[in-house]
Amino acid sequence: MPEDFADLKAVEIERRVEELRERMKPVQLELDRLRAERDVLFTELRRRERLAAMTSRRDLKAAMRGGELPTVAELVAGFDSGSFDDYVFNLKTGGEVRLGFPGARSQTISFTDGRQVAQAKDLADSARFFAAGWELGAPGKPGVRVNFPGTRTERLVPPDEVFARPAGG
Repeated sequence: MPEDFADLKAVEIERRVEELRERMKPVQLELDRLRAERDVLFTELRRRERLAAMTSRRDLKAAMRGGELPTVAELVAGFDSGSFDDYVFNLKTGGEVRLGFPGARSQTISFTDGRQVAQAKDLADSARFFAAGWELGAPGKPGVRVNFPGTRTERLVPPDEVFARPAGG
C-alpha cells in the first residue's frame, strides 16, 4: 500500500527527495557510462555500414565501366522476354532507380515512333517496339524516364546512362 504523504510537512518531503537524489547519483553515473559505451558501438556499426555501402557502390560502378552490366538500351535490344522487375536499375552514378513513373505498380519504358507514345510493360513489349523501329522516349524527348524509389522524384536520362543488373544478384 502506498505511503500517505498528506500528513508530512513540505520540508520532510524535500529532505526525502534530496536523499533519493543522492542515492541515485552512482546509478546515474553508471547509466551515463553505459550509454557512452553503447554509443561508441553504434558509431562503429554505422561506420561499417557506410564502408560496406561505399564498397558496394564502387564495385557496381566498376562493373558498369567494365561493360559487365548492360545498359537499358542494350537490354531492350538484346532480350525479347522477361520482366523489368527481374532487374535492378542503377544510374551511371550508382544510384538505384525504377523505370517509369513514380508510384506506378509496375515499371515501364516509353517508346515513340516520332508522333505517338506507347508504354512497354516488359521486355517482350520492348522487343516488339524495338523491332518496329520505335525509339526510347517520347516525341522530341529521347531517353528513359526513371524515378527514385520511395520518392516522387523523376528524371529523363539517356538510355546509355541506366544500367541493369539481375535482381537478387
